[in-house]
Amino acid sequence: MNTSVSVYGGPTALIEYGGLRFLTDPTFDSPRSYDQGLVKTAHATAAPADLGRIDVVLLSHDEHVDNLDDSGRALLASVPLTLTTPSGAVRLGGTARGLRDWESMELERPYGGKLAVTGVPALHGPGKREELEPIVGQVVGFVLTGEGLPTVYVSGDNAQLELVREIADRFAPVDTAVLFAGAVRTPLLGHRLLTLDSAQAAEAARILGARHIVPVHYDGWAHFTEGRQDLVAAFTAAGLMDRVQLD
Repeated sequence: MNTSVSVYGGPTALIEYGGLRFLTDPTFDSPRSYDQGLVKTAHATAAPADLGRIDVVLLSHDEHVDNLDDSGRALLASVPLTLTTPSGAVRLGGTARGLRDWESMELERPYGGKLAVTGVPALHGPGKREELEPIVGQVVGFVLTGEGLPTVYVSGDNAQLELVREIADRFAPVDTAVLFAGAVRTPLLGHRLLTLDSAQAAEAARILGARHIVPVHYDGWAHFTEGRQDLVAAFTAAGLMDRVQLD
């Protein structure tokens, strides 16, 4: 069974999987500047009203507006379930549920059977968890699995390939990898990488053995330092461009 992924700009994508519809990190605000010093430079290619039913939001973290902006927060109130970090679930309340690393939650499929969403490790920069999280916050990635279904990996704002290797040890080969790229740099960590750059995204796809690769989180914000052309160059150099979906 194929997985359908539609990308709307920034980190926001709709994944249709096992009869359920999953939305990643919702960002639908118009271009503007934010108090965090981040600047949105482009509109999303759809509005929340255009998307139809959303069953689950997969929210890598709630603390940065380029992953959850004002319109995205408003959307959460209408979604039956938001899966995010344990600390984010406390802050958000409502239908938010936190997933620890390697913790799984089973969801009922509309036409029978179940699928699982597993929280997987992600770190929003280089270094150790105890050093990073007080500065940049807690982040989580996700793996979707189910009997007779392909495996889908959603990286969230992970910047460390070693964590991708840990995930591959448990889940590879992955059918679809939704990889947050963009080579994000801000003053938070002295302009060190906060997400994968394009070459690292290609290496992550190779590690995972991904058949279908969907880069997100590379356009629409001023602090994303690598974009579409960089991704094309990196995946072409890696011999993987024929597997890449760039919307």
